[in-house]
Amino acid sequence: MSKPLLPEDSVLDLADYLAMQRAIGNETRFRILRTLARNGDLSATELRETLDVEANNLHYHLDELVDVGLVQNRKRSEPDRDGLYSYYRVSPLGETMLDHGVEELLRRGQRGFDRREKPR
Repeated sequence: MSKPLLPEDSVLDLADYLAMQRAIGNETRFRILRTLARNGDLSATELRETLDVEANNLHYHLDELVDVGLVQNRKRSEPDRDGLYSYYRVSPLGETMLDHGVEELLRRGQRGFDRREKPR
């Protein structure tokens, strides 16, 4: 008998995890997630300027990341000094997916693992 992929009491199901993996597999979404992880809370305007992405394209990708739970959209009740109410931050799941997913492969690549070797 094969071992179940997820614990019986898992909050998320396999489809949720696969949706997260698909989301982070897009270069723009990966760059957004990585930027938020490295810089903390940022507004859409700050992300757009940092990443040099068109506003409508950025919002599409932000919505995808929020929908799968990798990014959180925080609303403030009062605007900041620039008049902004909404900020984005990487979620704990987003940090985990980033650190133990693509970033781990990048670290291994920097250490020079053989491409024919399967990552563990």
